[in-house]
Amino acid sequence: MSLVDLPRYEFARPATLDETCAMLAEREAKREKTVLLAGGTDFMVQVSQGKLASDPLPLVVDIGRLDELRGVRLDGSRLRIGAAVTYLELQRDPIVREYAPLVAQMTHDIGGPTIQARGTLGGNLATASPAGDGIAAIAAYDPIIEVQSVRGRRRIPMAELQTGYKATTRAGDELIVAIELPLPAHGAAWCWRKVGTRLAQAISKVALGAVAEVSGGKVGRIGLAIASVGPTTSLLPRTRALVTATPLANLTAATVDAVVAEDVSPIDDVRSTREYRVHTAKAVVRGFLRELGAPV
Repeated sequence: MSLVDLPRYEFARPATLDETCAMLAEREAKREKTVLLAGGTDFMVQVSQGKLASDPLPLVVDIGRLDELRGVRLDGSRLRIGAAVTYLELQRDPIVREYAPLVAQMTHDIGGPTIQARGTLGGNLATASPAGDGIAAIAAYDPIIEVQSVRGRRRIPMAELQTGYKATTRAGDELIVAIELPLPAHGAAWCWRKVGTRLAQAISKVALGAVAEVSGGKVGRIGLAIASVGPTTSLLPRTRALVTATPLANLTAATVDAVVAEDVSPIDDVRSTREYRVHTAKAVVRGFLRELGAPV
């Protein structure tokens, strides 16, 4: 299977979200395979590698133009991002730049201009790659992922979404509608750090998204998420617990390194080694904590 075979696929473009949900429910009941297409950046890779060459071929459902999956909206202390909003739209959106600068910064490093113009957060989440830069950036905010089916809408905390390598709790008849970010206090510290062969157009060896609220030498709230250090995006729960329980002045490099090592479980692959990824994960976390005032 190669890109020249693309015309063999049957495509559908439902006009509304409700129509899409009805189509997914009908196909799921018949155990018919369906591929949801938003930006298509992952789909085209899968096609070119022959990973979707089943018999029969899956139905490709274009959801990228559904109005219900578009737009960015600020709702009090929460930022709602439509699942089909592209990275380029996030990069240019004044609300995102002001209230979620970590997300805006990440968009500059995810692929090249073509990927940024087509790729979406919803697609990144649905693919659930542990190397997904977009997932690491939004996961630092501990978002809620909203999905919909004919049964209604369901809200999934980020910590409960990924269940394994490219696996999620999203059912086969559900599609991701929106991502809701609970925003930290305005002006909170943040960090986006991608380590790779190149910043863009390269899969991360390690990527860190981090946000923190600091007052009186203590961290009241911190969000940490690292890509490419395990089968899912790591939310570093032990590291978060240590940092919020300990005054910044009392944190040591050895203590931080120890809990980060417990929170990550990388592997050796063609892009890097387990040893390098553990070392780098420790380094980028300590780098952020130094910015907060910790002597690490």
